[in-house]
Amino acid sequence: MPLDRLLDPALFRALGDRNRLMLLACIAKCGRACSVGEVAECCSVDLSVVSRHLAALARVGVLQPEKQGRVVRYAVRYVELTALLRALADAIESCSPGCSQGGCDGCC
Repeated sequence: MPLDRLLDPALFRALGDRNRLMLLACIAKCGRACSVGEVAECCSVDLSVVSRHLAALARVGVLQPEKQGRVVRYAVRYVELTALLRALADAIESCSPGCSQGGCDGCC
């Protein structure tokens, strides 16, 4: 069942935090990998909090960390994230009442 596989509680927990969403948006708008310090400056959030939030987003595959010496830079995994969200939207759409009357694979 595609919908069941795509509804990952860890992903939704990570994306369900307002600060994490703000940090993700900051990096996405920047369009490049950003260090923890750069993200903290951009969002006026304490450095230690930013580091924890970015690590949580990296654990669920939303961000890609890259260590360069003592500096960790995080980049949005655009391709993977958009593919996941599109697949989730398609799976939800396949469960809609209009699809149960034919033409869709169905979610069950």
